[in-house]
Amino acid sequence: MSKHTDERPPSFSWLVVYLKGICMGAADAVPGVSGGTIALITGIYERLIGAVTAITPGRIKRVFRGVAPGNRDDAIAAMREVDVGFLLALGAGIATAVVTIMRVLEIAIEQQPVPTFGFFFGLIAASAVVLYAQVSLDGPRQIAAAIAGFSVAFIASGTVGNALGHSLPATALAGAVAVSAMILPGISGSLLLLILGQYQYMTNTLNAFVDSLIGVVNGGSVAAVVEPGTVVVTFMGGAVVGLLTIAHAVRWALEHYRRATLAFLVSLIVGALRAPVAKSSEQLAELGQSWTTELVVIFVAAAVVGAALVLLVDRYTSVIES
Repeated sequence: MSKHTDERPPSFSWLVVYLKGICMGAADAVPGVSGGTIALITGIYERLIGAVTAITPGRIKRVFRGVAPGNRDDAIAAMREVDVGFLLALGAGIATAVVTIMRVLEIAIEQQPVPTFGFFFGLIAASAVVLYAQVSLDGPRQIAAAIAGFSVAFIASGTVGNALGHSLPATALAGAVAVSAMILPGISGSLLLLILGQYQYMTNTLNAFVDSLIGVVNGGSVAAVVEPGTVVVTFMGGAVVGLLTIAHAVRWALEHYRRATLAFLVSLIVGALRAPVAKSSEQLAELGQSWTTELVVIFVAAAVVGAALVLLVDRYTSVIES
């Protein structure tokens, strides 16, 4: 991927890249809207893909060898090859949005689960409709891939909260899987977390981590940071592994078996429609409530709003691609 450094797009101010990262992070925080789609709309998708897939074990080693004075020039060259400045500015924007929006979503899920998950349902459903226009099911391989994708997501979504458990290895795996969505316009990392039963857990843990850090600044106990911090660091570690493995594997699959891979991924989204309904039922049960006609109407209305948002984003994406 060294070719990436020879064909760099026009220079962006780091502030502009940061702001685009905020837009991506806002999308990544909710299931159904892809940060990759926002990257496409804002004109940084190709640069993002080039930078992400340029991260290799060899270049990472070259960067770490830069601690020795004689290797510093090569380390700087390796960082330029992965467009590290761009990734740092973009990552800072994504992190800012995720931390901010996750706070709002935690409250929304706890206090208004039906409209919140209804909104998610609409986002996911519209994403599936939009992406299925790109899928061809005219062969046994594509049909088999579609059935497999739907089955995996539908079964996993029915065991929300228990699909993987919340051990540190499960958290690392969730990070690795979620980050692979960075290279897929239309596939949301948050959606993958929802399928794996990790979305609400990671939302609550991230908020607890931020709260504990603020507490330390205000004179609180450092020990309070350890438990949520361990989970967050493990998730990020898994994300790094995912960048070096799963993301490359998905890109290879798209290059060699594009139609079957797309059929699998889009059907994954369709199967995941079970998750918002299951989570709504779970949250209502915790609140001692059950489904009523009024709640169903609220769920559907929120879903319509979510679907309209995705269709609006898709319209602008289509304009940019044309």
